Amino acid sequence: MAEQRIPPTPTNFAIWFQYYAGSHDDLRNAVDLLIDHNRPFDTRTNQDLFETYIAPQVSAVVLDTSERLQTLMGAAKEFLATAIADNRSQMQVISQVADQGQAGVDPKTLVARLMNELARAATRTTRLEAGFAEKARELDVIRDSLSKSEERARTDTLTGLANRRALDEFLRKAQTTADWGEPLSVLLLDIDHFKTFNDNFGHGVGDQVLRLMAKVLREKVRPQDLPARYGGEELIAVLPDADLSACAEIAERIRRAIGECTITRRSTGEVLPNITVSVGVAQYRTGEATADLIERCDRALYLAKGGGRNRIVTENEVDRAEAAG
Repeated sequence: MAEQRIPPTPTNFAIWFQYYAGSHDDLRNAVDLLIDHNRPFDTRTNQDLFETYIAPQVSAVVLDTSERLQTLMGAAKEFLATAIADNRSQMQVISQVADQGQAGVDPKTLVARLMNELARAATRTTRLEAGFAEKARELDVIRDSLSKSEERARTDTLTGLANRRALDEFLRKAQTTADWGEPLSVLLLDIDHFKTFNDNFGHGVGDQVLRLMAKVLREKVRPQDLPARYGGEELIAVLPDADLSACAEIAERIRRAIGECTITRRSTGEVLPNITVSVGVAQYRTGEATADLIERCDRALYLAKGGGRNRIVTENEVDRAEAAG
């Protein structure tokens, strides 16, 4: 932590304890990627790591859900026990009526007794059905709560995009499909001069800008794509079934749309300078590691920044630039 200049806060200790212990593969992979690419462990990045990989493990929602499920299971056992007991009682009555019928008891009396028992059985059944319906509704509420909790655990709180946990899962599945021959590409987007923007206008306005960039990214990618927050001011999108050229076209649409955005300071109504972005694009190569794909994307992004910013650079352009020396 000292080597990475990370403040010794409880949440940061939790992250790096898990990293050092080696018990959380997804966290280790995420931290190693940040270190390999010389990413700073700033306040926002540390918070993202905690919310994505540590906080879901201690979710109060899970504990509450467990208690509610225990209560529901107890109620279900009682309902079933009651149903079994009622069924036995009904069978005994029917057996007694059958015995009385063989003994020559008045048929009218037997019919009346049978009708009475059937009416009681119908009442018990209605009561049980109502109880089961109520518990089924409670189960639906629990299921919805778990679904929302899982969604929160996979969502970046600031931008509403997928977080690193969801990104890693999506990429793994997409790579498996791509290994069968389908193209897969990734674009990595970084806001130009964002530190200067934050210094001039404050982090509150900077967060507003990040949310706006996320909105544009979400709107410009396709329904099957995954837009996510990679860390800090970097956003990423994974595009299954898209080759390098198709991904570059989508990246260009995103770049133009962001350049045309008007940003207004909410507190004063002041119109702020336009924001531009640089984007790196790379295509997955069969069998390669995620880190290698992201690294090529990252190199393309840095070439875009070194070339004047506000532009798209693909991995092919990086290869040509390196070949030229």
